[in-house]
Amino acid sequence: MVSDRSLEVLRVIVQDYVASREPVGSKRIVERHAFGVSAATIRNDMAALEEEELIAAPHTSSGRVPTDKGYRMFVDHLADLRPLSHAQRKAIEVFLGQSADLDDVLSRTVRLLSQLTHQVALVQYPPVSRSRVRHIEFVPLTPRRLLSVLITDTGAVEQRVIEVHADIDDLLLGDLRGAVNGAVQGLHLADAAVELRQTPNGFAEHHRDLIAPVVNTLVEQIEANRQDKLVMAGTANLVRTEHDFSGSIYPVLEAVEEQVVLLKLFGEMAADQHGVSVSIGRENAPFGLGETSVLTSGYTAAGSSSARLGVLGPTRMDYSNNMAAVRAVARYLSRLLGEN
Repeated sequence: MVSDRSLEVLRVIVQDYVASREPVGSKRIVERHAFGVSAATIRNDMAALEEEELIAAPHTSSGRVPTDKGYRMFVDHLADLRPLSHAQRKAIEVFLGQSADLDDVLSRTVRLLSQLTHQVALVQYPPVSRSRVRHIEFVPLTPRRLLSVLITDTGAVEQRVIEVHADIDDLLLGDLRGAVNGAVQGLHLADAAVELRQTPNGFAEHHRDLIAPVVNTLVEQIEANRQDKLVMAGTANLVRTEHDFSGSIYPVLEAVEEQVVLLKLFGEMAADQHGVSVSIGRENAPFGLGETSVLTSGYTAAGSSSARLGVLGPTRMDYSNNMAAVRAVARYLSRLLGEN
């Protein structure tokens, strides 16, 4: 059983090691922190922490560093999160408030979160199992080239250029626009894909060969939007912290690139009392990320169930600040997307 003072010793070891990357000894703790006890007493507390495998000596006659288990206990015993500064909160509001559409807001979200935390930032697109078609538009670029625009009620906008083998005049294009919107507007994406495939049957036979490629492209757009996707920024931050990894960083970079792996990890993480999920070190080993920590929080968009955003970095990270940043950005993103 770890005493309250030993837990406080663990807290300062984590904080000092995160700040300096230097193993922390009892003398340093006594000099820097007001425990009101001797270095010998602190050494006894450190011995108790080491016996519980919460800290470890990286080499002989050194200070101590937190273990994965120690980081976990530190996170689980955080009484509160360090609040973001007024400037940080204002930056979130201003930077994300300038977004033009869903793609833009998610791109801005990961860039901002990466800057706030100095980690790799990740955001999951809102799941589309409940998304509906708001509108489909066709923009003629040339007589044989169209831009198709799919807009969902979550604010997602997907564009494709379609090449056709003969001219499509404005009248036929208008009929096609009316037919597809009449067939699928307000439908869930899965149902819309089924209905779209029947659209050419409502046109004269000599028009069907011309319309079919357009309809097929729309179906592809819808199918693409039904897939879970991640947006990422700040991978260079991993390279800058390469010394925090015991071996090569390349396996970590490769694992980060595997979106399916990260989405599965996101799906298995449960939120704590702060509304943030934290997975540390060896807890991530099944995903090839055994030397990293992942922090996520949920957000919601209109017409969608919850999705997740978060950060990934070495286990030596500023958990309190990063958890506060993840939670704040997720809350603002929910408000922003809920208004659209």
